Amino acid sequence: MATYISLMSFTDQGIRNVKESTKRAEAVKGLAQKFGATMKAIYWTLGQYDIVTIIEAPDDAQAAAFGIAVAAMGNVRGQTLVAFSPDEMSGILSKLP
Repeated sequence: MATYISLMSFTDQGIRNVKESTKRAEAVKGLAQKFGATMKAIYWTLGQYDIVTIIEAPDDAQAAAFGIAVAAMGNVRGQTLVAFSPDEMSGILSKLP
């Protein structure tokens, strides 16, 4: 499973209904399963982004489909980063000349 970090901001719709945010997060955890993904963690944050999640998914295509499905709900928009563990990064670095 690959790891992804999503940095999200509330849309106007999302902030108008912010009191439902934790309930929506639970619904998104269930939605992740439909894409073979798992939302490992979610944090509400201060600063440029309102929410940070850590997700595991089988591949980029499943992660992208899940991200699009979440965005289509209209409460958040954001960006997703591919994340590498120390072991994965060591493997990547070992390929360098």
